[in-house]
Amino acid sequence: MGMTQIREKVDVCVVGAGHAGCEAALACARMGLETIIFTVSVDSIALMPCNPNVGGSSKGHLVREVDALGGEMGKNIDKTFIQSKMLNISKGPAVHSLRAQADKAEYSRSMRKVLENQEHLTVKQAEVCELLAEDTESFENKTAKKKITGIKTFTGAVYECKSVILCTGTYLRARCLCGEAITHTGPNGLQAANYLTDSLKNLGIEMRRFKTGTPARMDKRSLDFSKMEEQFGDEKVVPFSFSTNPEDVQIEQVSCWLTYTNEKTHEIIRGNLDRSPIYAGVIEGTGPRYCPSIEDKVVKFADKERHQVFIEPEGLHTNEMYVGGMSSSLPEDVQLAMYRTVPGLENCKMVRNAYAIEYDCINPRQLFPTLEFKEIKGLFSGGQFNGSSGYEEAAAQGLIAGINAALSILGKEQMIIDRSEAYIGVLIDDLVTKDNFEPYRMMTSRAEYRLLLRQDNADLRLREKGYQAGLVPEEIYQATLKKKALIDAEVERLKNLLVGASKHVQDFLISKESSPLKTGTNMAELMCRPELSYGLLAELDKDRKPLPEDVIEQVEIEIKYEGYIARQLRQVQQFKKMEKKKIPKELDYRDIQSLRLEARQKLISYKPVSVGQASRISGVSPADISVLLVYLEQYNNGKQPDGKGCHRLERSDKI
Repeated sequence: MGMTQIREKVDVCVVGAGHAGCEAALACARMGLETIIFTVSVDSIALMPCNPNVGGSSKGHLVREVDALGGEMGKNIDKTFIQSKMLNISKGPAVHSLRAQADKAEYSRSMRKVLENQEHLTVKQAEVCELLAEDTESFENKTAKKKITGIKTFTGAVYECKSVILCTGTYLRARCLCGEAITHTGPNGLQAANYLTDSLKNLGIEMRRFKTGTPARMDKRSLDFSKMEEQFGDEKVVPFSFSTNPEDVQIEQVSCWLTYTNEKTHEIIRGNLDRSPIYAGVIEGTGPRYCPSIEDKVVKFADKERHQVFIEPEGLHTNEMYVGGMSSSLPEDVQLAMYRTVPGLENCKMVRNAYAIEYDCINPRQLFPTLEFKEIKGLFSGGQFNGSSGYEEAAAQGLIAGINAALSILGKEQMIIDRSEAYIGVLIDDLVTKDNFEPYRMMTSRAEYRLLLRQDNADLRLREKGYQAGLVPEEIYQATLKKKALIDAEVERLKNLLVGASKHVQDFLISKESSPLKTGTNMAELMCRPELSYGLLAELDKDRKPLPEDVIEQVEIEIKYEGYIARQLRQVQQFKKMEKKKIPKELDYRDIQSLRLEARQKLISYKPVSVGQASRISGVSPADISVLLVYLEQYNNGKQPDGKGCHRLERSDKI
């Protein structure tokens, strides 16, 4: 008698339990949907196969934004960090970024505990091999050709669902390379997922091959730290999560260490490039430009005499040390020789070799800004599978994909976060509107409104969106509204608080090496002086009431940078006008004959949701946007648009 096939019904299936999968699954479950998350190994939930740290330049912004929307990453790193540092503190607040070294095992264990105890969420160890879909004639989404109906596992079990979220990371058809040695596994020797790619291709999904890499791990006992520079954490730790009590993160921290490569290191690398899979042509995938291997650094920056190497602990209960800045795919013998030229590593013993990993991912141009596939309704995608790199980028995309999968099932409008609202908006917009031929990495320079998108105000920017989605509890949302009211009231008070040119005031200013007043002013004007601050001015402001530190921080930034902030807000208003001009999904660009051929081809390929998004597509010129605006005005007014007549308008005053 044949066995009956397992067949279950759920709302959402999440494929992969890395940083994207965890956020996606938690979002769906917390929004009340029956969710199942699949992983090739439950031991790899929230795994950190590369550097065990969270945050860093611009990435810290993403973690804060994930937290503000109701995600988990910030809370989890606050529970499991072993060193924390605010970066770029000597620069302006727009580029301040928090970075924390995690206890790798504890981070994974802690996140797994959250998943396993989340209501409406089931964790399942199984390899998903096939996506199940049917043809659709959808009226609400005329671009979709198919609709997701479920998934099938390697053992034949079928899970029927309304949405699937793909968060496969670096596991699809993965292979690890260490010189001539090639193993067909996922990161850290974990099982690769070898069957799903064919199913994706059968659904018409365009696949790519990318690669990334990781350095060796060293036995701490074999290192000589006296030859390195000790790197300490911050004396006062700032938590990642707005919900974490700052007192809870003031812990004893471990040290990291800094050393450098030298000419001898570079000689060994140059002498063995023919044995590197990257330079021998063995690697098919494209690597990340902003996180190059040590081989790439030596070749591309030949004039540099040395490169930084950070030695960082992988956790409190292990002797494994991460060798940051020296990822490699060179053979094991070359690796050992190369590492042993670095001061402090002369007698190092490798616990794990460095390796490069190749994997399948998608061209993210196939996605809407909601991270749903344009041609497959109910199929969402997040993380490294979308052609990005980094745990933080993954978590941000996973959260948005999860929120939108849930909103779609609940019959609500999906969430789009634009470039003026968050780094998450910049990240997703860059992925879905630009040609990305290498793993994408977030940087502060990518955000044109970065003075508004600071990591310190992520809660003020995004709590409301998280609350509306159902991920931020009422009391937390109300606390954020109260914080905003306190900030506004204090800024207003300082602007209206007059300061005269009395002897007491003049003596105070001279004592702070600040110019004396020639006439009366207000407290806000005084605060704008670089040498003065809210704290220092307490002496002239005896009636002020005590305020929380996070409120004072915002008051100071708003007043000191008021002019710059006002200018960026004006720029955002112009940007918003273009974003509000929506393009109907059924619009056929072939009818707009005045569009240049390249622009028409790009617009058909990308299917932008707004004129703003269309304007950011490479190959679409301002003149093409003018033509599109005129055509849309006629289209929206119910007139028969004249696609030919538009060519007379070279530039529209509507831009």
